[in-house]
Amino acid sequence: MGWLTKILGGSSHRKHYQEKPGAYKSWDEMHNSEDELADQEREEIDYAIALSLAEEDLEGKKVIGADEDDHSEEEGQPTNVESEDNEQVGQKEDEHVEAPKEEAKHVQSQLEDDEQLAKALQESMSVESPPRYGSGSIFRPFPSFPSGYRICAGCNAEIGRGRFLTCMDSVWHPECFRCHACNHPISDYEFSVWGNRPYHKSCYKEQHHPRCDVCNSYIPTNTEGYIEYRAHPFWLQKYCPSHERDGTPRCCSCERMEPRDTRYLLLDDGRKLCLECLDSAIMDTNECQPLYLEIREFYEGLNMKVEQQIPLLLVERQALNEAREGEKGGNHHMPETRGLCLSEEQCVTTIIRRPRIGSGYRMIEMVTEPFRLVRQCEVTAILILYGLPRLLTGSILAHEMMHAWLRLQGYPNLSPAVEEGICQVLAHMWLDSEMYSSSGSDVASSSSSSSSPSSSSLTSTSSKKGLRSDFEKKLGEFFKHQIESDSSAAYGDGFRLGNQAVLKYDLRSTLDHIRMTGSFPL
Repeated sequence: MGWLTKILGGSSHRKHYQEKPGAYKSWDEMHNSEDELADQEREEIDYAIALSLAEEDLEGKKVIGADEDDHSEEEGQPTNVESEDNEQVGQKEDEHVEAPKEEAKHVQSQLEDDEQLAKALQESMSVESPPRYGSGSIFRPFPSFPSGYRICAGCNAEIGRGRFLTCMDSVWHPECFRCHACNHPISDYEFSVWGNRPYHKSCYKEQHHPRCDVCNSYIPTNTEGYIEYRAHPFWLQKYCPSHERDGTPRCCSCERMEPRDTRYLLLDDGRKLCLECLDSAIMDTNECQPLYLEIREFYEGLNMKVEQQIPLLLVERQALNEAREGEKGGNHHMPETRGLCLSEEQCVTTIIRRPRIGSGYRMIEMVTEPFRLVRQCEVTAILILYGLPRLLTGSILAHEMMHAWLRLQGYPNLSPAVEEGICQVLAHMWLDSEMYSSSGSDVASSSSSSSSPSSSSLTSTSSKKGLRSDFEKKLGEFFKHQIESDSSAAYGDGFRLGNQAVLKYDLRSTLDHIRMTGSFPL
């Protein structure tokens, strides 16, 4: 089965966004308008003060000029020498004429100086250094704020005087901008967003950063800063890519990676079986006989009875591989063969007594014996790998039984896609019947016809009519998923072509067409 690689990133399509320092903003335009109003008021006040000072200065200078006129008039009184007096008076008058002009120039110069002083004072009051509100503060105080001008996105109340902040295209009271996870206010410069909801960075990581299902650590980012992990296509486990290389065990049945420190049963051929799959595992030939009878009855229910008594043997991996090498023809599912339908005479070592679990969760005391296969018909035996759960063992047995039925019925040599494909169709049908039989119904529901082509025409004869555990139900769905998503040409493409033909023409018509043409009907 293929594994999927998932890459997550902090991009907007993944809904992970981090505000950088300074993400909290204020209403600068509001502040600017208030500053302009204050500047105008200060300019008018300063200008009035300057005029007032100038007027006072001017009045003071006029008083001084009036005193000088008084003194000149006193000096202009009649004297004994008229001609000299007249000359003196003319000179004084000339002096009195020139004095107001000089005084006016002096006053005008003083006014200009006062105006320049007032302007300098005004500019010094307007141009100030930016206000500071404390180290690290993200809030900006305002002297006034018009009521009803902004509505808090958190409490929907008006934001009046005091601190406020803007983020996520809204305005907030500081106490209303809260983490969606812990419900505490967010006062940090950086925060994260998921689904238009703010989070503390730590809370976001705890809730949305994926954890490895094996080591329970946060899945690290790759060199490009993306979160990269592996995921099982059915179980949807997420785990670090490193676990594919560090020897982390995987169940030989369900293919799951268990969390670290989880115990596996170690089979003698090196396979590891998780404890949940162990609950229904079949370990020896005798234990498999009831299941063998069920599947023979399943074929009879399809009007495809197998007349000959074909030996069924459970074997170890080594014995199965040796038997495969001794078989002249046939197709075998790679990378591992789990079942064989033999047509040659061989000597096969079979398991006759179930092993028990010893220390270290190892199988011990397995009893085997050689079994001589004699060719009495086109099929000498069916071999199944031991230690697999009942549903997986049954699906393999249903597949191999179809090989036997085709040979016994005299079908010509078929292409791998046709023969393996129709055998996978029967395995899938048996799994589907077992899933529906677990609900207590003897007849499979016709609603499953989209996944099982002839479920409406078969009768379930499973001996286990009781409700299955949730895991066993899930396990059966997984084995069906394996058949449906197989990527191989013979087993995968062959199944899909065969399943489509059976859905369209039914099983019997499809088999008749295969006998005549060696291919699936279109």
